[in-house]
Parts: sequence; structure tokens; C-alpha cells
Amino acid sequence: MINRMRMPNTFVLLFALLAILAVSTWFVPGGKYETHLVNGKTLIDPASFHYVASNPQGPVALMMAPIKGFVEAALIIGFVLIVGGAFSVLQRTEAIDSMIKSVAQAHTRSAFVRAMLIPVFVTLFSLGGASFGMAEEAIPFVMIFIPLALALGYDSIVGVSIPFVGSQVGFAAAFLNPFNVGIAQGIAGVPVFSGIVFRAIAWSIATALTIAFLMWYAARIKRNPQLSPTYVIDQERRAELAHSSTLEFAGMTKIHKSVLWLFVATLAIMVFGVVKYEWFINEIAALFLVMAIAVGVVGRLSADEFVDAFIQGAKDLITTALVIALARGTMILARDAHIIDTMLFHLMPLVQSANPIFAAHKMFVIQSVINFFIHSGSGQAALTMPIMAPLSDLVGVSRQTAVLAFQFGEFTTPMIPTSGITVGVLALARIPWVTWARWMIPLQLIYFVFALIVLAIACQIVW
Repeated sequence: MINRMRMPNTFVLLFALLAILAVSTWFVPGGKYETHLVNGKTLIDPASFHYVASNPQGPVALMMAPIKGFVEAALIIGFVLIVGGAFSVLQRTEAIDSMIKSVAQAHTRSAFVRAMLIPVFVTLFSLGGASFGMAEEAIPFVMIFIPLALALGYDSIVGVSIPFVGSQVGFAAAFLNPFNVGIAQGIAGVPVFSGIVFRAIAWSIATALTIAFLMWYAARIKRNPQLSPTYVIDQERRAELAHSSTLEFAGMTKIHKSVLWLFVATLAIMVFGVVKYEWFINEIAALFLVMAIAVGVVGRLSADEFVDAFIQGAKDLITTALVIALARGTMILARDAHIIDTMLFHLMPLVQSANPIFAAHKMFVIQSVINFFIHSGSGQAALTMPIMAPLSDLVGVSRQTAVLAFQFGEFTTPMIPTSGITVGVLALARIPWVTWARWMIPLQLIYFVFALIVLAIACQIVW
């Protein structure tokens, strides 16, 4: 039955989406909002929309979209390849394997570790998303948490969800994230990082819901591994781990501990750099490159072993790089066809409602739709908040709540196939998008209901 119902892989799905989008550019008229600078920021004039000549994307543009996507996504693709190489060097020292075996032993012997493993790590990743905008930075951790989850009797989905879903729920329900909360509030004319108490409460609840769902799912898979959607995929990975029994593990060596401390120090420096000096992908990639060199020295790898491990790690992520480029191509087609502003313009009237609560709900739904095409928190804020902020005044919704509706629209990021981060993580984990999306549906429904309730409360208390 599973084989008969097998769906196309991510490459086929993304290219099909590209083709559908290219066809739609022949029917959707072009449109544009005028922009102007305010305090150094490029803002859209909400009253300036006008139709422009469309630029339909034909077969040539369709075929060029992937290479254009590769060029525009070069930064994140380079980041993925360098970090992949760095983690391969880290894994070559066997320090990660040693840590996984230690945690697996503790997980077997300690009820406390079993109870707290998922809550602690999900909270940490969610806090990263909520504070310094952790998003792409979570990608490397997938390579650690998948084998850890398998060693503990869970599945690849749990291994992916702890760093990826954890950071994404924190990003969407953020209280200090400068890339969505800070920029959106600044554009909306709301004091930056105001309303932090309400947002912190919302973040805590969203994170707790995520933890509860993952713990329920993990316990279910541990009881019956065959219920996992990735059971067949995980069998191959489990075979690789089967030869090393944790019962025969004698403990971590001094070299292993030194390597792991280097890794922890790297993460601490990364957080400090992002928060204090606004580091982004360039600086973080350089940091991981330095870590790889230091780990190679401390781990006593020869020059040949270091280079071989680094190249192998980067090579393993070529598929991920191509998937990211293809996903970026979808946005390029819509942008080059001049239809993004048109779609936005026709969505805006749908916000108006007799009740402010319903208006806020509509804002949230519209932001979720826009998130399908634009995944950058800052880019989406720059595009939509100049329109949503004055519109919120007209429909009786506070601008603070309008910003929150914008944030909550990003709850869909872990599921949508046009997100380079999402498809990149899934390619790295070898999980088909259809399999992942089917698993995500219940959690997405939980987020949807949560967002509706929180937005209703915000309107009710005139936040």
C-alpha cells in the first residue's frame, strides 16, 4: 500500500510548482507599489498601487529559474556546504558518537533524562528563534539530533523536529527577534520590542504546545517504531548504528571532551556574535570554518583526514544545495513577472471586517498565505507592514496586534515547500516533503487554533 501511494520527491514537486507559477504569470496582471525611504528604511506607500505591464515567464524563464535561484541563494548554499564540511570534521573525531552513546546510556538509566531531553532541547532552540532569530543556524544540528533520536528509540522526524521545529516556533512567536519583531514594530510605528510580556507569554505557550506534541509522538514511536512515517528510511540509519552497542561504551575520552567543549564554545560565540554584533551567514560560516580547523587539531586528525572529511561533508549536502536553489526559483519567477504586489493588493480588502477580532484573524491568514512566497522575516515585514499597519487603524485592530498577526503567519514555514530552509532540512534528513507535510498537519492545526485564540485575546484587551 505504501509503495502504491508513493508521491513524487521534493525535486519533482518543486519543479511542478515552478511550472504552475510560470503558467499563472500569463494570467495574473502585473502590479507595483511605490516605495520611499523613511529613517533609512524602504517602505511601501499603501496608496500607490498601480498596474504595470506584466512580464509573463515562458519556458526559457522556467528553465533559468533554478540557476537564478542558485545565484540568489548562494549565501545560504555556501553556508550549508561549509557547515556541512565542518560537522563532518567534527564527526570524524567520533566525539559526537561518543556524546550520543553517553546520552543514550543516561536515557536508558535515568527517568529524569528521559523526561527532560525533548523539553530542554526544544526550549533552547525555541529561545534561539525568539531572541536572536535562529533559523538557518538550526540546519547543522539536524545532523546531530537524527542519530541521537534513533539511538534513543525515536525516529528521524523527532531528530529533525527538535532543532528545526523548535527554532521555527520560537521565530514565529518571538518576543525579541530583531529580524521580525524589531523591524515590523519599527515600520508600524510601534516602540521597538514593546509588548514583550504578552509576547513572552505567547512564546511560552507555543513552545509548551510543541514540546507536548513531540513528547506524545516520541513516546508513541518508541512503543511501536513501525508507526513512524520514516520507518523504512530509519532502518538504514539504524543499521549503521547497530554495530556499536551502547552497553559496551566505556565513556568519553579527554580528546572527545575537548572537541565537544570546542563545539559548545563555538555555539556560545555564535550566539554572542549574532546578538551583540548582528552577525549573519558570512560570519557564522567563517566561525564554523575556524571551529573545523580547531577541532581537526585537537582531535588529532591528519591533514589528509581533515580535508577528506570536510569534502565528504560538503559533498553530502549537494542535494540540499540544489533543493534550496530550486525553492528560491519560485520566488524569482513571481518577482520577475511583477505579480507579487498584485497578489498582495487583492488580498488586502479581505482584511476588513465588522469585528476587530475577525479582522485580526484575517490578517493572520493573509500573512500565512504571503509567507508561502516570501520567507524572510525582514522582507515580509518591509512588504506587508506599511499596508497592514494603517489598515489596522481602519478596522479597529491595534498596530501591536497587527505585528503579532504578521509574526504568527510564519508558523507555516516548517511545512511549506517553497521555504529553502524547510526543503533544505528535509533533503539533509532524506525525508520526502509529502511525508513530512502529512506529519506536520496536526501540529499546524494546533498552531492555527493557538494563533486565533491569542489574537482574539489581544483584541479583547485592546493590547
